[in-house]
Amino acid sequence: MTSCAVVQQPAQEIVDCPLRNERYSADTPMMDLFANAQVVAIIEQEVPDLAKRVPPMFKQTEAPSLSAIATLNSVSGLVRYPLSQEKLQSLNDQLAGIELTDEARHNRCARYDNDRPEVTLGDGEKSILVFIKVNGFDHNEATSAATAAIQSLAGELGWNVMVTDRGGAFSPDTLKRFDVVVWNNVSGDVLTLSQRKAFQNYVQNGGGYFGIHGSGGDFIYLWDWYVQDLIGAQFIGHTMNPHYQDAVIKLEPSDTGIAQGLPLVWKLNEEWYSFSENPRKSGAKVVATIDESSYKPVMGGIDIKMGPDHPIAWSRCVGQGRAFYTGIGHLPSSYQSVNNLGLLKNALEWTAGSNLESCRKKESGH
Repeated sequence: MTSCAVVQQPAQEIVDCPLRNERYSADTPMMDLFANAQVVAIIEQEVPDLAKRVPPMFKQTEAPSLSAIATLNSVSGLVRYPLSQEKLQSLNDQLAGIELTDEARHNRCARYDNDRPEVTLGDGEKSILVFIKVNGFDHNEATSAATAAIQSLAGELGWNVMVTDRGGAFSPDTLKRFDVVVWNNVSGDVLTLSQRKAFQNYVQNGGGYFGIHGSGGDFIYLWDWYVQDLIGAQFIGHTMNPHYQDAVIKLEPSDTGIAQGLPLVWKLNEEWYSFSENPRKSGAKVVATIDESSYKPVMGGIDIKMGPDHPIAWSRCVGQGRAFYTGIGHLPSSYQSVNNLGLLKNALEWTAGSNLESCRKKESGH
């Protein structure tokens, strides 16, 4: 197993970051809104009550921060001050009139990078790239625990591991050296337009995506393909009061083999995610659901129930590639759970291409 040491390079202007030239609106990340005094003045004038209700954590102007994964629209719902269509239109009209300066463009793009880490791999049968970049919510100890778990599982499998927080690793030449890319609690928009294209091509041409917890837990996504095609479900909230709860997990056997050798029912104490739609609707094969009757799916008084069918881990075929996502993984202790580790190991093997038949059946229409 190997880890990558980030090669320090001179700072360079990122010219293809996604929001570089986008006008201000209620759908602009809060981080960029509150970095501009004119924008703040308009918000305080047009929606003063909403401005007062916005928590300080959503007003921070440097990454990593929750302000990178929320917009005025999404926060208005969280603080129970929804914007009417009329007010939203008026606000957007005024925000769009604010000049987008070179300084603002630079600040928006500063949270991206083009740093390409050096790749040094052993002679393992397969290779895993663990990506840990964060612009949004930093899971910190959970990310470290997940990385250690992936490294341990790779050791059992005889595979190579490289860890990086550099978006520059998402180039065709680097990605082709890996069988699967693990997005380990990645939060916030982290890839430039060219890096997005490289990763999308990598997956669609046979690569593997393995998403852990926070990698599917942002309130907003600036990359439609990532949330719609790769994950297939939009996060809406997680349990609070109590934050961490025991819940019953139920596995669903399938031809992927991801549930193989694991108990079909088990309990875990975690932070439980809810999504706005069921990933089954977009063709995912659900691996695990959580029984909503075994815990309280409520966030700050807001009902986040999904109903009797509440997926928490699933897989899908994307082009010639494979994608797996698990919402489990906020607590470091989850990476000590024998059952969860078994789930992760099986999913790693499938995502890295150990069982291609399940996706070939899809291609043939069976």
